[in-house]
Amino acid sequence: MRNDCLSDVDFGLIGYPLGHSFSKTFFTDKFAREGKNLKYENFEMPTLDPAALYSLVLLNPKLKGFNVTAPYKEAIMEYLDATEGVAATIGAVNTVKVVRDDSGRVLRLEGYNTDVEGFRESLRPLVEGLQGAGALVLGTGGASKAATEGLRQLGLTPIRVSRNHKDSDTLLYSDLTPELMASHPVIVNCTPLGTAPHTDRCAPLPFHLLPAGAVCFDMVYNPAETEFMRQAAAHGAKTKNGLEMLHRQALASFAIWQSQD
Repeated sequence: MRNDCLSDVDFGLIGYPLGHSFSKTFFTDKFAREGKNLKYENFEMPTLDPAALYSLVLLNPKLKGFNVTAPYKEAIMEYLDATEGVAATIGAVNTVKVVRDDSGRVLRLEGYNTDVEGFRESLRPLVEGLQGAGALVLGTGGASKAATEGLRQLGLTPIRVSRNHKDSDTLLYSDLTPELMASHPVIVNCTPLGTAPHTDRCAPLPFHLLPAGAVCFDMVYNPAETEFMRQAAAHGAKTKNGLEMLHRQALASFAIWQSQD
């Protein structure tokens, strides 16, 4: 992470790896269209610790905030001074606001979650009429927490699925019987499987058991059509990737960074 070259950065993204991310392109294009002299940069962090965060905010004195992606959406909370709203409720942060005084000294780091809003509004038009149905959330990380909350807000009943049981409320893929699949027509992939460059990977979902009218949403957005989406579509499901979600959560993050305390 070459922070020494990035002292003029206004916003950024932390995570590891970041080669697949479109966030920098999204914000760079947005700022150019709007004639804003602002800069967004990727900060790859192989590990997350106080020293890494200290270097980030110290060596980038203009930094007003940053997004957080895998694998740090949960781990980042340990290092924040405050966690607001839905981020505190679900235990995952994807947006951090850097609050400084007039001299530029960092006063506090505030954590927020805009993934819930971005996911919910991106999925909403696909699930009209499915309120009350069950939904399967593939994965157990920070992204799955956002999806679970978003599904609840849309009137669906989510349950998480993992290769290994994490708790009593998590199913294994081997638990996905025809009856359970029939009662859970909405499926959300919150794992990184299928992300470029490993585009041939996919969660071991029994796609042949998808019910009529199934909706399969993949939070992965690079590539535009994932293996998960291809297999779901081949079995008659409606599919959508995470690009609109990315755009929506990014705009919500920017609003937080620009807000006055």
